[in-house]
Amino acid sequence: MSNLTGKTALVTGSTSGIGLAIAVELAKAGARIAVHSLPGDKGADDAVAAMKDAGAPEARFFGADVSKAGEIHTLMGEAEAFGPIDILVNNAGIQHTAGIADMPDEKWDAIIAINLSANFHTMKAVLPGMAARGYGRVVNIASVHGLVASKDKTPYVAAKHGLVGMSKVVALEYANKGDAAKGGVTVNCIGPGWTETPLIEDQIQAAAAKAGGDRDKGIAALLSEKQPSERLTRTSDLGALAVFLCSDAAQNITGVTIPVDGGWTAQ
Repeated sequence: MSNLTGKTALVTGSTSGIGLAIAVELAKAGARIAVHSLPGDKGADDAVAAMKDAGAPEARFFGADVSKAGEIHTLMGEAEAFGPIDILVNNAGIQHTAGIADMPDEKWDAIIAINLSANFHTMKAVLPGMAARGYGRVVNIASVHGLVASKDKTPYVAAKHGLVGMSKVVALEYANKGDAAKGGVTVNCIGPGWTETPLIEDQIQAAAAKAGGDRDKGIAALLSEKQPSERLTRTSDLGALAVFLCSDAAQNITGVTIPVDGGWTAQ
């Protein structure tokens, strides 16, 4: 296991799902955790407790609406006061499915703001400090939809493709920054495919019902069109990958998107 003792990590959207799992794995590795979600999130206290239970020497909740640049700037200032951010995981995201002719304008604006623009603002805030201190890790949670497309997801696919491209640019800008002895500064993306989160539980239950109540067969049928493994990714797997990308062993991995998709993007 990587040792992230002494490091401070900010994980956006970290009170549930993938963000929570990544934050827990970083906490297990010894990092201090800045937990984030919308102000008033009812899961905030439980998420902070989960970080401490996992081994984080300190954890604190920061509430901000990352669709608004002003709130992001406030969030980043407060998080940097908690501890200079060594690790930034941009996980916050939203989704809405509809064909382009039926996609509400406000959904386009919100998805681009949260899934793409917010990542620009957070990276811009932390990267100079990371470079000055010699070590920094940015892990952007993209998607297989940052590499391939699906129908009815125009803003989501646009945002995730944009995030992959933006991450490549920033990785190049910071590739020779920082201190090689301390690990330097890297910027990478993780591209999850079908992942077991509460957001897809209804789909799983419906598929299981069609398979006579067999959950595994239902999942295999649900995933068969896209994900050849016919298995869901565990959120803890994504957390373990994020921890690896923060390790010394990953000091020369930058500008890449690692799909965790059971072969989806290999087709």
